[in-house]
Amino acid sequence: MKVGCIGLGDIARKAYLPVLTALPGVELHLHTRSPATLADIAARHRVPAAHCHPGLDSLLAAGPDAAFVHAPTEAHPEITRRLLEAGIPTYVDKPLAYQLTDSQALVELAEARGTSLAVGFNRRHAPGYTQCAEHPRDLILMQKNRVGLPEDIRTLVLDDFIHVVDTLRFLVPGTVDDVRVRARVVDGLLHHVVLTLGGDGFTAVGSMNRLSGSAEEVLEVSGQDAKRQVLNLAEVVDHKGQPTVRRRGDWVPVARQRGVEQAALAFLDAVREGRVLSARDALATHELCERVVREAAAQGRAG
Repeated sequence: MKVGCIGLGDIARKAYLPVLTALPGVELHLHTRSPATLADIAARHRVPAAHCHPGLDSLLAAGPDAAFVHAPTEAHPEITRRLLEAGIPTYVDKPLAYQLTDSQALVELAEARGTSLAVGFNRRHAPGYTQCAEHPRDLILMQKNRVGLPEDIRTLVLDDFIHVVDTLRFLVPGTVDDVRVRARVVDGLLHHVVLTLGGDGFTAVGSMNRLSGSAEEVLEVSGQDAKRQVLNLAEVVDHKGQPTVRRRGDWVPVARQRGVEQAALAFLDAVREGRVLSARDALATHELCERVVREAAAQGRAG
């Protein structure tokens, strides 16, 4: 199977290339606009020069069976459009695009062409989080915090808070009929944001504080007098009377702990089996993010 990897930045290097280069039967093709980066990554992973492409046209001419897009978000719409138009099943790092209209257009194009389009919401595959999906979930609480990183509203929500939004959507046990957004915006920069989703018998609250003093991610689900916490995607703590702690094994790769490996393999399995994957549910996450952007911006203007 020929697999293209487009964009060779941090996320590709740390998360995806270690997975893709270890898979038997995968002929990896690399593309980035930086010749130095292309040569360096190819040498590290022993990718032949013939499989290194300084231009997207060259990669498309190689006829990949599937492609992973890890380019900067601004480049996603054009790169993904060209891949889909060529009939190539495509996996895109979240988000599909910064603008909802661009994301909608890509999903519609994929459906019109009958071509797989997957979005990299790896937390849906992270072992700790999939275990939370098996737990009673009357109340869901998720925090994803950073240190000293207030940012433009749209960039922060679509590049980072989108993980919180999608995880809440993944875990809610029923139909959401109430959506609320609260945000603190100072001089156009988003300091913190809180999203609340409500439905029959459940409440889900997701927050991000970019001035929290700590870089952390904590997920907690509770119901039926029991609680499960996941700390930084690595440690699972069950509470029913005395807490019990399960830690990530010393030899478990980070990509597996964070669900990246499982997400990539699920996509490639679908390609091999000829199953077409839809990004329609991922689009619903983008739509909710757009609502968060809109309401946070309005609160910033009002404040």
